[in-house]
Parts: sequence; C-alpha cells; structure tokens
Amino acid sequence: MEILEPEELKKRYNGPWIAPYEKIITMVDGDLVEIVEYHPCISGSHWILHQYKNNSKIIKSAYRDGNKQVFLANIGKNRLDLKASVCAAGIEEIAIEGNKVKVTHGGLAGAGVGAGLCRGMADGVEYIELINAGGGSKLGKAVVVTEKMEKIVIGIDDTDTKEEGATWTTAHNIGVELQNEGFQYLDHIIVQLYPHNPNKTQNCVSIALTFAVKSENKEDLVNCLVKLLKRYTLSDKTAIAILKGLKVPDELKQYSMDAKKKMVSVEEAEHVAEKLGIKLIAVTGDQGKIGALAALGLYNDLEEAVKVYY
Repeated sequence: MEILEPEELKKRYNGPWIAPYEKIITMVDGDLVEIVEYHPCISGSHWILHQYKNNSKIIKSAYRDGNKQVFLANIGKNRLDLKASVCAAGIEEIAIEGNKVKVTHGGLAGAGVGAGLCRGMADGVEYIELINAGGGSKLGKAVVVTEKMEKIVIGIDDTDTKEEGATWTTAHNIGVELQNEGFQYLDHIIVQLYPHNPNKTQNCVSIALTFAVKSENKEDLVNCLVKLLKRYTLSDKTAIAILKGLKVPDELKQYSMDAKKKMVSVEEAEHVAEKLGIKLIAVTGDQGKIGALAALGLYNDLEEAVKVYY
C-alpha cells in the first residue's frame, strides 16, 4: 500500500489511459454518507452508476445528473466478488476517521484505473491509499480520502414582485456568489407549488439550494446567504428555511405535497418547522416561509418537485 497525494499521482500516472475525475465531495450525517463525484465523461459515468448500484450492498441509492454521480450509502463494509462485466466495480468499505472519510473502491481493468488513479487526482481528494494500480486485465483498488463535510439545504421563496424579478435566477446567482466565496454550491432545485394561489407572482415556485460545508462553517453560510438575499430581493415577503443533514423527514415531505395541492398558511409552516427543528428566517417578511419550507421536502425528488397539481 502506498500513500499518494493528487499532485504526486499526476506526475507518476500521466498516460493517455488516465482521465482524472474533476471533483469528489463526501458529506456525512450519522451513519449515512453522500458521495458526489464529477466523472471525466458525461454519459460514460452511467456505467459506473449501474455497476456500483448493483454490486455494493452498502449503497442505498444512486443517480446521475450529467457527469455528476451521487451515491447515498451506509458507513460499513461489504465484500466485492468482482467478475468481468457482471460485477466489475464497486465500493467495498466506507469509514470515518476523525474529520476524514475513507472510501475503498475496487474495479477490474479500466474500472480499476478509475478506482484509485483517476479518482485520486480529483479536487477534494486529500490523498489515496493505493493498494493496486489496476489497468489491463488487473484488479485496481484504492482508499480515496476526502474531508468530512455536512449538507445544508436552503429553501428560498418570494424574492420577486409582479413587476420584476425571478426567484430561480436570484437564488442561483446567490449560489454562484457563495461558491466564489469558498462555499461548495451543489445544486439548484425548482419546486412547483399550488398553481391557484392568489398571492403568487405567476408560476408559483420556490427554490432549494444545496451546499456541502465544513461543520464549523454552517452558520457562516447561512449568514452570508441572508446578507446577499437582503441585497438582491425585490420583495418584502422573502424568507428562507434551513435543513441540515441527509435525511428528509416524512412529515416534511407531506407538508411539501400539501403546499403543491392546496393553500397553506404561514402558521402551518411555522408549526411544522418548529416540530421538526427546521429554522425559518424572515429575511424581509414571513410570507415566503411557506414556499421556502416546501422546497426542502422535495429537493431530493426532482420528478415530484416539478409536477403541477391543478
């Protein structure tokens, strides 16, 4: 076993058969881990998604969005019985050591090259423990070590007026600005709400922004986002809701579904948020709390998030 940092890997392995991953991020919540990997290929990453989902018992779910592959898994270990084509790659173990997440990948042939060498060159990787380099017909195996992060999802609503503005673009631009300030902006989700709401500006949607942050930077992220919203919002009804971790409570999902199908009051939103320990912040007013909280319950269900209920 050899410990190698990304720059060392790039110097040693730089042939045409190496395609470095762009970035790897890992977030932890209790015994759950979400691994976000930006693969060098776009739809080529779907092969890895298929192999990992089928071959790794500790993976609970997985999806691909372009070249971004996301795995939700349990901390633990499972034996990989690798066989060409049928079971060619997977995750063997996920462990936490202090503020580090250690993920053991294994793969045959090209999948083995990706297991350690290609992943090891990604932004976000501190080092790898290279067990076998792989390539050709050989087994590749490595422990990829990244910093332990946490997930924060922030629901945003009511930033525009009937005359001007757009909440989805304002939220995205704030996400980009926060990324430029050092926060890891992961995703932007549009959640369709009740279309017959008489208070809507037009399409009646709210936004969820997702971030990966160090534990000690969570409050800084929220404070910076509120500051930017106060600067850019055009509404006196803007509010946010904050969900920490990887779990979405069933009661929160139900609240979000209710907000898609009928009118919901500020008081109902505040009651659900208090019960679930979700912080609501009236940035310029309380009305936005309804949609901001609703965005959280469906941020991880994109198909349901965009459905319209008449």
